[in-house]
Amino acid sequence: MTGATIFGCEGLELTADEAAFFRAADPFGFILFARNIDTPAQLRRLTGQLRESVGRDAVITIDQEGGRVQRLRGPVWREWQPPLETVQQAKDPVRAMWLQMRLIADELRALGIDSNCAPCADIAGGATHPFLKNRCYGTEPEGVSRIALAVADGLLAGGVLPVMKHLPGHGRATLDTHHSLPTVDVSPAALLAHDFAPFRALAHLPLAMTAHIVFSAYDSRPATQSPAMIRLIRDEIGFQGLLMTDDLNMEALSGTVAERAALSIAAGCDIALHCKGTVAEFAATAAAVGKMGAQAQQRAAAAVARRLPPVSVDIPALEAEFATLMGR
Repeated sequence: MTGATIFGCEGLELTADEAAFFRAADPFGFILFARNIDTPAQLRRLTGQLRESVGRDAVITIDQEGGRVQRLRGPVWREWQPPLETVQQAKDPVRAMWLQMRLIADELRALGIDSNCAPCADIAGGATHPFLKNRCYGTEPEGVSRIALAVADGLLAGGVLPVMKHLPGHGRATLDTHHSLPTVDVSPAALLAHDFAPFRALAHLPLAMTAHIVFSAYDSRPATQSPAMIRLIRDEIGFQGLLMTDDLNMEALSGTVAERAALSIAAGCDIALHCKGTVAEFAATAAAVGKMGAQAQQRAAAAVARRLPPVSVDIPALEAEFATLMGR
C-alpha cells in the first residue's frame, strides 16, 4: 500500500539516500520547490528520478499560482503577476485565469509535473494577512467560486491535477501560518454563508489542502488536526476527494513534524505533506502516519484517474488572447 505522505527533496538531483528511502516508504507523491529547479532538462531528469524511485507514475505537484508564489520563474518560464491583480485588471477575469492556468499547465506537463497547488478559493477581506491577500481571487463568494472553478478547469484541460486550498477557508486569518497559528472567531452561520461557500461550489475537485487555522466556533484545534473540522469539510462542505495537509513544516502547528503528521491523519486527513527535511525526519513522518487506509486509497485512485492527457490547443493563440484580455 502507498504511504500516506507527500515529500519534498533536497536539491537538483535525487540523492542515493533519498532514492532508497522513497523506494521503501512509497509516498503517494512529491512536491517541488525553487531549490529543486535550475533548467528544463535538469527538472525533467529530477521528476524522472522521483518516479523511478517509487516505480510508478506518482503525482508530482508544485506551487505555481503567480506573483510571489511561483516556483518556475523567468526568463526560462513565464512570469505572472499576483492573481488578485490579474482578476482586477482583466477585461474578463474568469477567462483570463482559465488561460493563465492552461498556459501554466502546458509548462508543467513539459517538465514532468502533473499537479499544481491551486486554485486558492480563500476570500480576501480587509484584514486578510498580506502573505495571502493578493493570492486570492476576490472579496465575494460568488466571484471567487467562478474564478476558482476556471483555474481548476484550465489545469485539468492541460492534464494537471488541481489542489484546492485552503479548506475550509483562510481569508479571515490575520496571521501568517508559516510563523503563527491564527484563530477565527466567527459564527458557523457566517462561515457557511461566506468563507466556506467557494469550497462547497468546488467540492467535486479531486484534491484539496487544509488550513492551519483554529475556527473557535467548532474546535480549539487547528483545522488540519481537528476531527470536527475534517467532518465539516466532508459533510457540510461536501468535499469527498483526497485531502492533504498544508505543509507540516509551518510553525502554526506545535510538536515535531512527525507528531504534527500523526495528529493530522488521526483527525481524518488522507495525506501528510512534509515539504522539507532530512531523510531521517522524513522517515519519522512516514513511520508516524503509516500507509493510506482503504478510503484514502479509493480517493487517491479517483484523483489520479482525473489526470488525463492534455486537450490539444494552440498555445500562441492562447497567449495572444490572454494579452488582449490584460490590455497589452
